[in-house]
Amino acid sequence: MDMTTPAALGGAKLRLKQQDLERHLWGAADILRGHVDAGDYKQYVFGLLFYKRLCDVWDEEFEALLAETGDQEEAADPDEHRFHIPLEHRWDQVRKHSTQIGQRLNNAFAAIEDANLRLRGVFGAVDFANQEKFPDARLELLLAHFEKYRLRNCDVPADVLGDAYLYLIKMFAEGAGKKGGEFYTPRQIVRLIVECLDPKPGMSIYDPTCGSGGMLLEAVQHLKDRKQDARSLSLYGQEKNLGTWAIAEINLFLHDIDDAFIAKGDTLLSPKRYDPKTLEFVPGVGTYDRVLANPPFSEKVWGHEIWSNGDPFGRDAYGCPPKGYGDFAFIQHMISALKADGMLGVVVPHGVLSRGSEARIREAMLKEDVIEAVIGLAPNLFYGASIPAAILIVRKVKPESRRGKVLFVNGDATFQPGKAQNVLTDVNVKTLAEAFHTFTDADKLARVVPIAELAANDFNLTISRYVQTGADTKVADVTTEVAKLQEAVAKRNEAESVMFEHLKRLGYDI
Repeated sequence: MDMTTPAALGGAKLRLKQQDLERHLWGAADILRGHVDAGDYKQYVFGLLFYKRLCDVWDEEFEALLAETGDQEEAADPDEHRFHIPLEHRWDQVRKHSTQIGQRLNNAFAAIEDANLRLRGVFGAVDFANQEKFPDARLELLLAHFEKYRLRNCDVPADVLGDAYLYLIKMFAEGAGKKGGEFYTPRQIVRLIVECLDPKPGMSIYDPTCGSGGMLLEAVQHLKDRKQDARSLSLYGQEKNLGTWAIAEINLFLHDIDDAFIAKGDTLLSPKRYDPKTLEFVPGVGTYDRVLANPPFSEKVWGHEIWSNGDPFGRDAYGCPPKGYGDFAFIQHMISALKADGMLGVVVPHGVLSRGSEARIREAMLKEDVIEAVIGLAPNLFYGASIPAAILIVRKVKPESRRGKVLFVNGDATFQPGKAQNVLTDVNVKTLAEAFHTFTDADKLARVVPIAELAANDFNLTISRYVQTGADTKVADVTTEVAKLQEAVAKRNEAESVMFEHLKRLGYDI
């Protein structure tokens, strides 16, 4: 049986530029627009992109092996490939049919998952069988669009395809608004955290609310930028949204990362760690060199009824968080996941710094001297959330020179304004990261504050108490503003009076 893939079905042989690839992939969403809910685009586009990449890379490997051995059976042997795709479920076989295309795609996805333990569940949220949503004619357009270009490694290296995938995630997050923040953190904020944590070769990196995997990938990129061995990192994470978990798995795979272990499930209620002996996830909290995350802000339903009786995994060392705010539950989970010499960087809402209901937890953490820095971010940097946020840097054991102190960095004026959303530039990231690493006072940017001063302020960590930038000092003149309001109300009343007079003259009973 001929197992080769005709070039016409594999797409044109062309080394794609990054922008062209991004434009091509985004064009797939245009085919679905108006027929599929905007929030669901990503599952279908990502699923087909991944399927096309798998098939093209398998063909590439097969042809190289066939040229080397001259033996088709050996070249098709699953043991000779990074992954296995059953013959009848490869791209060219699906494309031979013009009916029931959606079901054939579903069958192919299921067969690939069954044949590859590493890929179990990655297509779980993708279902093309609904013919009202995906009639054969529309799927024909979609598949024809995807096969305009080959996605072999020789045509699209892993880094290029991975970055295009990150571009798609960003675009879908922008379109999803607030929900976009559930699976995507703006890359420059992630870069800032990674710059502060400065992971080294051989370290273990953990994100307990990993979303689409962007923070883990940024740690990899951090080492690549420094010409260090990024493959020596061990990557771990957990994600409770199964659709988002699948996006993370695909994201890592497309970046040519096989040694990442992402558990499914609720980190607070059912934490999991990877057991290298059994090669499975087991209940419990592992320990890692670097922990970084952007957990849900002020989660209302997080497991208070369990933690209030004592967390079964012993993560409540600093106290039980209040019922309506799960922020410190995530923070304490991450602290418990740190090695003795590890570092933690976590995005938090400003309420974490000052809410009275959490004062006891802040006090306990400050007395134990584990909070190293509080880095304030400008407002409107996140999708669907205009409120400013902050980054906490935590260490179980600080360097000697930093003990008994907390660095406050006020970044409320460190950003570039945007139309719909503000952004951090490379220069902004460098400014804030250098302020952390320097750990010294800087006018209108940073200040090192003794814990004794924080205690005198009831352990309140509100950044503007300790560093003022001038960006938020403009105070409204209440008298002037009230006068403006009264003038506007008077004009409205006058306009209404004129309108009613006209209506009466026209015979309306007002």
